[in-house]
Amino acid sequence: MLRAMLAAGFILAAAPALAQAPAAAPAAPPTGAPADTVMNRNLAPHAPRMTVTPREQLPLAQLRVPDGFQVDVFAHGMPGVRMMTEGPNGTIFAGTRTIGRVYAITANPDGTTRTRIIAQGLTQPNGVAMVGNNLYVIAINRVLRYDNIEANLDNVPAPVELTDGFGLPPDQHHGWKFLTLGPDGRLYTNVGVPCNVCEFDRDRYALLVSFNPDGSGRRIEARGIRNSVGMAHHPVTRELWATNNGRDWVDNDNPQDSLHRIRRSGEDHGFPFCVGTWADPQHNAGRNCSEFQAPAALLGPHVAALGMRFYTGTMFPEQYRNQIFIARRGSWNREPLSGYDVVVAKLDAQGNVTGVEPFLTGFRDDAAQRFTGRPVDVHVMRDGSLLVADEQLGAIYRVTYRR
Repeated sequence: MLRAMLAAGFILAAAPALAQAPAAAPAAPPTGAPADTVMNRNLAPHAPRMTVTPREQLPLAQLRVPDGFQVDVFAHGMPGVRMMTEGPNGTIFAGTRTIGRVYAITANPDGTTRTRIIAQGLTQPNGVAMVGNNLYVIAINRVLRYDNIEANLDNVPAPVELTDGFGLPPDQHHGWKFLTLGPDGRLYTNVGVPCNVCEFDRDRYALLVSFNPDGSGRRIEARGIRNSVGMAHHPVTRELWATNNGRDWVDNDNPQDSLHRIRRSGEDHGFPFCVGTWADPQHNAGRNCSEFQAPAALLGPHVAALGMRFYTGTMFPEQYRNQIFIARRGSWNREPLSGYDVVVAKLDAQGNVTGVEPFLTGFRDDAAQRFTGRPVDVHVMRDGSLLVADEQLGAIYRVTYRR
């Protein structure tokens, strides 16, 4: 296996610059943005590569993890790979956004992997989850179920259309979904706000919601969470936790992305009025931030905190047990760049976050203000290793620990 620890003295700037130039037209701030906005208004989102990145171009040698850990390539050649789930037989299913595909990755006897495209032509099929032997795929306002999927990877049956039952809004702005199966057998997802920041129906947008697997029984789990693209239940308390992406076009340091702990269904976490004690200068509407549930932790400004999982394996040292791994995809309009890494939110015995520590770094070159990868999701495998999906280069890395 290739070691992924960064050797002492390695100069990150010497690595090839693999990040693409923006493909979209420059984004403009919304009408009424503060006059003292310092964020670069000439930036546009950094589009992920839509072609296969050869293995030798992956930035494996640059990646850094704590002592005792190592990083290898689990699978590559999957443009736009994002959120992951695992089937009962060990198949890793992964959604995408821009490229509209769903991948299935299986292990070969020699330790390599095989990747199949099991669905394509969908509109941002970001969210994937397994319910028994059935794969659920959520694509903007569509929900599809692929029955007995692992037995049919080479001849995928037509999916069962469940869209009408779920009744999700069709908006594409922040419309991509995360999907997870809760310990109560319900499916949990997000409904992002259809704007950067605006007035909206707070019973319809900026929500975490759950459903029975057939789409019935809709329940609002949390309001006022602008755009969550990652959530998981605590393995002991069963509380729902979620990441959240803050609004743009205030300044480089506000608001911060955040981590939320949902203790009771229906809690209000404050968007667009507040993020913790930070009151939005345009949209606070005179509200007192103490009215709302405060974040469990702040994760940094504009870091694009996405997929998160509690560590439930036994491979890693004991201090990682039931701690939260979070993929921070990285900023698109902040100077300097922030994110582009995987961090660990450390919890005490009462479930309070005591700190957020770096875990997998090396994708971001601070000196050159460039990046070579964008971690978007993490997944704990049954053997206790940790998978990390890199949307930018279409690869999944595997982090292991040797005692």
